[in-house]
Amino acid sequence: MEAQEILEKARKGCDQAEVIHIRGQSTPVIFEANRLKSIEEREYSEVGLRVLKNDRFGLSSSTRTSDTLGLVERSLASAAYGPISSMEFPSQQIYPEVSVYDANTPAIALEEMISIGERLIEQMRASWPDVQWDCRVSRSTSNFQIINSRGCSASYDNSSFSISIEGSLVRGEDMLFVQDFETGCHPIVNTSSIKSSLDRQLTWAQNLVAAPVGEIPVIFTPMGLAGVMLGPLLAGFNGKAVLQGSSPLVGKLGERLLDPRITIWDDPTLPYVPGSRTCDDEGIPSRRLALVHEGIIRNFLYDLQTAGQAGTQSTGSASRAPGTLPSPSFSVVIVQPGMTSMSDIIKDQEQALIVDTVLGAGQGNVLGGDFSANVLLGYHVSHGEVIGRVKDTVITGNSYRALQNIRAIGSDSRWLGGTLSAPTICTGGVTVSSQQ
Repeated sequence: MEAQEILEKARKGCDQAEVIHIRGQSTPVIFEANRLKSIEEREYSEVGLRVLKNDRFGLSSSTRTSDTLGLVERSLASAAYGPISSMEFPSQQIYPEVSVYDANTPAIALEEMISIGERLIEQMRASWPDVQWDCRVSRSTSNFQIINSRGCSASYDNSSFSISIEGSLVRGEDMLFVQDFETGCHPIVNTSSIKSSLDRQLTWAQNLVAAPVGEIPVIFTPMGLAGVMLGPLLAGFNGKAVLQGSSPLVGKLGERLLDPRITIWDDPTLPYVPGSRTCDDEGIPSRRLALVHEGIIRNFLYDLQTAGQAGTQSTGSASRAPGTLPSPSFSVVIVQPGMTSMSDIIKDQEQALIVDTVLGAGQGNVLGGDFSANVLLGYHVSHGEVIGRVKDTVITGNSYRALQNIRAIGSDSRWLGGTLSAPTICTGGVTVSSQQ
């Protein structure tokens, strides 16, 4: 099913039409309980047709290559009941060169992927023989194509290689879970950074100690920061939430709401970062967008529809599956690192909690920045040293308040999942409680 053929058939029955086609394949190699479990190969292809007819959207999608006529008929029929449009599709655009495809990724042999997983598990078992390890080594490629009736046409290829590993240790009623992962566009053959992270987690977790409680300094590792604070904070930048008045950032553009050391941007133009892209899912060229600069709120995220409703321009932030309408979303979020090493941050604390991973973050008024989370993996810092792991510990707070009370920002920035780069952050304004 060619996108151009669908477009030509659709445009005869509507004012404007747009075709999006996403296809790809993935090959995960899965290990469970230290052993190879399965090798899977998956292929997918989905095409979506969005039309504008009488100022209303119609939409349909299909995974069947022979469903051209049905796709067109369903889209045109749904336009009678679709949402009212506040936009028009873009015309021909000039796109930046964004390299996100490495031919070496799909070419890597399955035997090598198996070997990568086996070596990592063997290395971890040599140091920690009592821990059970689950591991996943995966490669994938995809192609994105979009064309519309106003002359817009864009496509790009993407490659991704990822390694994730989880370790579990059960001793009586005590259960310990550690994890780490790495994702990139290139094949990942060196797993030393993953091993170092897991070694650090397990070393700090050996002793079980009481949690410090009260409103004390909390040190969020990059994973902890992503799991707790960034979600509630970033939700406020969604242009749809701004339009609905549910974002706490309404009317706050240009105001300093966070610590001056906080700078955050969305940048899908970075080369060989899996979340980067030539254009968004409506064909708008990708660009770097400052969200927070030195604590000042600078921009919101808009797709074409929300931008039209807000009387502004799209920020190239549209995201969607072929069968859904676009909505504003982040591509590659960068939290600017600081100048202090994590070890120095720890040394400066009389009493503190380190949060590595959590369960259940997001309860409460998420759009208002509130969070409440059970600490899955956290550590007690006493007199500048990590003395052990805590259990049955809960942290509560507000992302905006916490990021107004920064004590230190780490220099140890790391990538998480190919879509987020974040450092360690030590902050006040967070309450720690424990059931121990």
